[in-house]
Amino acid sequence: MIQENIETALNKQVQKEEFSSRLYLAMAIWCEVNGYPGAAAFLYDHTNEERMHQMKMIHYINERGGKAALYELEAPEAEFGSLENVFTQVLAHEEFITRSINELYGLTVAENDYTTGNFLQWYITEQVEEESAMRTILDKIKLVGKDKAGMFHVDKDLETMAQRNTSGNV
Repeated sequence: MIQENIETALNKQVQKEEFSSRLYLAMAIWCEVNGYPGAAAFLYDHTNEERMHQMKMIHYINERGGKAALYELEAPEAEFGSLENVFTQVLAHEEFITRSINELYGLTVAENDYTTGNFLQWYITEQVEEESAMRTILDKIKLVGKDKAGMFHVDKDLETMAQRNTSGNV
């Protein structure tokens, strides 16, 4: 049986994962209507990935004898100004999620809930990969600066990354 404080903390993380999905959806929409179809595809893919993270946690809570809860969400920002700003915000959000998961893991250690701590290892590893990927994308965007041909190629790279993720060849 899952401890009540762990269940509550996991449910708060579910809310954060759900918000992540909606944030990336808003970013994908912005990219799509602003001429970045590759970035849009990449972010639509990440929307689904974040929802999968949410669902995985929901199932875990329920399987441990708890009850997953859905909390109210704020609407995400809808205007981003530039592709660099989009991915700057993605990286900042991923860093926020990493801190949140690390705090959650710390709670499981303090409460001697090694089962949940073990479950969270997957998320910890995932966050290292996410932050690294977003830094790489942001570095490419900064490298090309205002060069439209360079930005076109970055957008094509993002489309290729989305296609790889969708086909399961990650």
